[in-house]
Amino acid sequence: MSDNRRSRNITEGVARAPNRSMYYAMGYTESDFGKPMIGVANGHSTITPCNSGLQRLADAAVEGLRAAGANPQVFGTPTISDGMAMGTEGMKYSLVSREVISDCVETCVGGQWMDGVLVIGGCDKNMPGGMMGMLRANVPSIYVYGGTILPGRYKGQDLNIVSVFEAVGQFSAGKMSEEDFCEIEKRAIPGSGSCGGMYTANTMSSAFEALGMSLPYSSTEANVHEEKVESTRRAAAVLVEAVKKDLKPRDIVTRESIENAVAVIMATGGSTNAVLHFLAIAHAAGVEWTIDDFERMRKKVPVLCNLKPSGQYLAVDLHRAGGIPAVMKELLEAGLLHGHCMTITGKTVAENLADVPDLSPDQDVIQPVSNPIYAQGHLAILKGNLSPEGCVAKITGLKNPVITGPARVFDDEQSALAAIMAGQIKAGDVMVLRYLGPKGGPGMPEMLAPTGALIGQGLGESVGLITDGRFSGGTWGMVVGHVAPEAYEGGNIALVQEGDAITIDAHQLLLQLHVGDEELARRRAQWKQPVPRYTRGVLAKFARNACSASSGAVLDKFD
Repeated sequence: MSDNRRSRNITEGVARAPNRSMYYAMGYTESDFGKPMIGVANGHSTITPCNSGLQRLADAAVEGLRAAGANPQVFGTPTISDGMAMGTEGMKYSLVSREVISDCVETCVGGQWMDGVLVIGGCDKNMPGGMMGMLRANVPSIYVYGGTILPGRYKGQDLNIVSVFEAVGQFSAGKMSEEDFCEIEKRAIPGSGSCGGMYTANTMSSAFEALGMSLPYSSTEANVHEEKVESTRRAAAVLVEAVKKDLKPRDIVTRESIENAVAVIMATGGSTNAVLHFLAIAHAAGVEWTIDDFERMRKKVPVLCNLKPSGQYLAVDLHRAGGIPAVMKELLEAGLLHGHCMTITGKTVAENLADVPDLSPDQDVIQPVSNPIYAQGHLAILKGNLSPEGCVAKITGLKNPVITGPARVFDDEQSALAAIMAGQIKAGDVMVLRYLGPKGGPGMPEMLAPTGALIGQGLGESVGLITDGRFSGGTWGMVVGHVAPEAYEGGNIALVQEGDAITIDAHQLLLQLHVGDEELARRRAQWKQPVPRYTRGVLAKFARNACSASSGAVLDKFD
């Protein structure tokens, strides 16, 4: 039992006996009260394949904790399936769920005086939500990723969730038969696990491994493979040792360890959502970190991994090629990682990587730093009069990441998607999807449906799309998200009119509306903030309290 827990039990005095009685009711014996009590935050649900395979991991965690001499206490955390909610009103709950999950972890750990917590999650917001809760509670903690999905297969091609969204555009454009469309829909998701490319779930799991809060190699394991179960048991044993050493999350998550995580995000070609989530994670950790730090890291870290959505391979291929430790070793030897950072294993990053083998010449998933896929990172922070606080663009994989074109303005996602499907969007257009930010959405929904449709119709590189909402980790193309200030708060994106010229220029890191200041002032004088879309419940609470996307859209930024 930790000193913290023991002292609290003693000082509770009269309350101590009823406290123990409640545990006796759950089968505890006298000797159990000398053992650390470890929470298992179980994200299992049958809502989504990302989380449908988590129960056996929770069971393995319980076994591992008991074998290591601890008492497990299992509690649940919710999830929202981004893939299922995409393009619907339900997508507005996705980012909200990040905050709900973090509140769940903090509340249970604090309310039950847990000595440590092992968090298990699968779908996108499980990761940052769990990490934020762990950092707030700040008891010894470890993150166990539920694991990636295996690829689907059709006509000799690997499939994943993005294949389906892109097939919608191809089918609507007459480029795909109905038979092929239906077969892709049926075969893309073959079982349990999180979306298979370097999309948001795998991006965050990889970053957590680099951050030092997950076990080496654990972030790219497949959910259905037995090694994922064994890895979970090891994680439980490692956590018990961390409790004995009193090694807490805020001892591990520092500015330098966040730099390590962001370096891996850049090297693997990770999701734009990582920008939003690591701003929130840094806030929870009390670490100074701004949106400009991502641009600083982008300029010095190359892209090493040939992974979807802009590359060829999936997370299971990365695992076979050596996983995140192989990527980290390349970065460490190039001086692009802080090797002295502590990890949950009780060893430093450099110590964890000491025995990692060199890259195999028989694979082309991971390139050496001496021959990168791109010399600089892919997540660029653009600024200009349309986004003075900054916005996020994924700029790799594009032949020419510069476009100037007429604005096609939409105040919701559904009308924008309808225009694409009806063939009303042409090469050279710049679509503006607004009132979709943290407050305006509310909840900053992802735009995979319209971007997938654009790609499916062959417009991915010739049509620009900017939004104060977010993008799926599976999105690629001439797209810019997280525009801040958002439209609902009166950002200049609210003042754009149909036909205005807009420039997206990744070379100059520029997002510019070609309208004079006087005209913008005239438009602003006529602009009125829309009435809130929700006035009760969790969406209303999020809309009322969320800060700007440029600060992570967190709910507790009160300074």
